Amino acid sequence: MSAMPTSPTLGCSKADLDTPALCVDLDAMEHNIDAVAAACRGFNVSWRPHAKCHKSPLIGAKLTAAGAIGLTCAKLGEAEVMATGGIQDLLIANMLVGPRKVARLVELRKIADPIATVDHVEQARPIGDAMASAGLQVRMIVEVDIGLGRVGSAPGAATLELANFIHGHPGLELAGVMGYEGHLLTIEDLDEKKRCIKDALQLLVENASLLRQAGLPCPIVSCGGTGSFVYSVEAPGITELQAGGAIFMDEFYREKCQVTHLRHALSVVVTVVSTPAADRAIIDAGRKTMHGDFVPPRVVGRDDLKFDRLSAEHGALTVDANGPGVRIGDRLEVIPGYSDMTNVLHNHFYGFRQDSLEVVWSLDARGRLQ
Repeated sequence: MSAMPTSPTLGCSKADLDTPALCVDLDAMEHNIDAVAAACRGFNVSWRPHAKCHKSPLIGAKLTAAGAIGLTCAKLGEAEVMATGGIQDLLIANMLVGPRKVARLVELRKIADPIATVDHVEQARPIGDAMASAGLQVRMIVEVDIGLGRVGSAPGAATLELANFIHGHPGLELAGVMGYEGHLLTIEDLDEKKRCIKDALQLLVENASLLRQAGLPCPIVSCGGTGSFVYSVEAPGITELQAGGAIFMDEFYREKCQVTHLRHALSVVVTVVSTPAADRAIIDAGRKTMHGDFVPPRVVGRDDLKFDRLSAEHGALTVDANGPGVRIGDRLEVIPGYSDMTNVLHNHFYGFRQDSLEVVWSLDARGRLQ
């Protein structure tokens, strides 16, 4: 039997890692966490960051220690992992449909305090009935379509009708409304972007007011991704922000969303494995290592190297003849194009302080898609 790869030893340098390896600059990540947490405090908005970007209960605990009230989860399986890891307050920002998921949500409610998201009574009723049968009650939030055109109840009467149903069901507790301004993240003109986000979130806040005017509770008005949080955090009436990827940053957030005040904390260490031509170098990392569909990855400190393409296990770089060049065996550090869809390709984060490995975090919720 062949030997299995050995785990790196704490205190080692990046040069000691086998490649490709997913690395976190801990100083940069902590700077980003502090920046988002401070922005939320400054506008009296709670922070419930998405766990889909890190998939790690240990990182989740780091975020709650920094002031996050809980986590937002993309899937029920993700929430189950976070609850097992000791995080109680979990917004599941996806519709849970089918008897298996309803039964799992009942079990989750026994150990945590989740919030289920719905946009139709046919999602809400089975959950409420199951909770009532188990002698439980679960918080439920209505997602409102504020322009994204994905899921979400229609603003106005449809949202109010659904909220009334939730409020009247013994197994459900109406927790509020949420919306996502994701269709506005990449507007190039920043004044226009700010105006469009303000208008979209105003629609969400108006629906919250509609519920309150009808005598319904609406303590939560939740929104916000990393690409928009600098504007959504200051929107009047918003109570909590879901931005999570901000802790890592990537080229998409920097180049397309123009989030410029946060630091790149995530990188992939790679090795040059071939130099088949003077103007081409091949690294040992492709689509199964990093995501580059939205924006190409970027080689740190090497403007003479540009990503040409990614195949399954290879990355092809163009090499500028005016640069220092590369040789087989050279190590490079790469900023991914998009962090969320890079991280889920890996089993571990290697957290470095300066060039010393301080911590290894397992992505325990990786693959929990159900």
